[in-house]
Amino acid sequence: MDRDTALRLHEAMLLTRLAEERLVKLFRQGKTLGSVYRSLGQEATACATAMALGPEDMIAPLIRNLGSMFVRGVTPSEIFLQYLGRATGPSGGREHNNHFGSVERGIIAPTSMLGALIPVMAGVALSFRQRGERRVAMTWIGDGGSSTGAFYEGLNFAVVQKLPLIVVGESNGYAFSTPPDRQMAGRMSLRSQGAFTLTVDGNDAAVVFEAAAQARQRCLEGKGPVFLVCETFRRSGHAEHDDQRYVDPALLTQWAAKDPLPRFEAWMALRGWTPDPGLAARIEAELLASSDAALDAPWPQPDRLATGIFSTLKT
Repeated sequence: MDRDTALRLHEAMLLTRLAEERLVKLFRQGKTLGSVYRSLGQEATACATAMALGPEDMIAPLIRNLGSMFVRGVTPSEIFLQYLGRATGPSGGREHNNHFGSVERGIIAPTSMLGALIPVMAGVALSFRQRGERRVAMTWIGDGGSSTGAFYEGLNFAVVQKLPLIVVGESNGYAFSTPPDRQMAGRMSLRSQGAFTLTVDGNDAAVVFEAAAQARQRCLEGKGPVFLVCETFRRSGHAEHDDQRYVDPALLTQWAAKDPLPRFEAWMALRGWTPDPGLAARIEAELLASSDAALDAPWPQPDRLATGIFSTLKT
């Protein structure tokens, strides 16, 4: 990783952390239309994997992969308008959270049906091969999502067809409130369906980036899909309405010491790469301005409810 990439990755991780903190405040004020699903402690997994891709590649994020969307050019303004359900948001107030896509920026819209994006992105990867394009598809899956049938079917199809697909397994400690040892035998990496598997420290942004870059290269060489397992931890509840009472506080303390942001900052410092000291303040100011503007944005009009939902084509 060169200096410019490292600085961009650090900024993406910090933006993700601070944007989600702002969203939590809006949620607690009763402003958001729906809950907030944080990626606290997992920012390196989402940001570093997306950063390792080329601009022509495609991603399909999950609810805790907001960082990957920032990497691909989604703005804080879009995120706040979306969470607040405003008419000028990406989905016109019809969806919440990060449930929107942007094909021109290489983003397939997330879905709440965990595992479903893997066969979808296997199909995207298949289209790349059929058209002779050197492109890669990437999506993410958590502990619980890797127990779904769609996960196995989609990954198995990609393995058999040797598709350029990277599935990032976020081994983050809990499937809602269920720990891995209560819902799977062995480690998450054993669920690869024959895909080439890499298991890395998901809180080490530099290691995650290098692993994702290696995975992308394998895909471009026609060697088939890669299951990239990132061992990390979900340091907040399943969502902000979940108080995490089922987690041992000592475990949270243990993982707080492995926070990916200060770890990456220390890694950069060893190389003499220092982020702008005013970066956090600049991001905070941008987030405050964007969230205030979103609060003042108009609500959707009832007569626009069906716009973009039903086809108007005549048959």
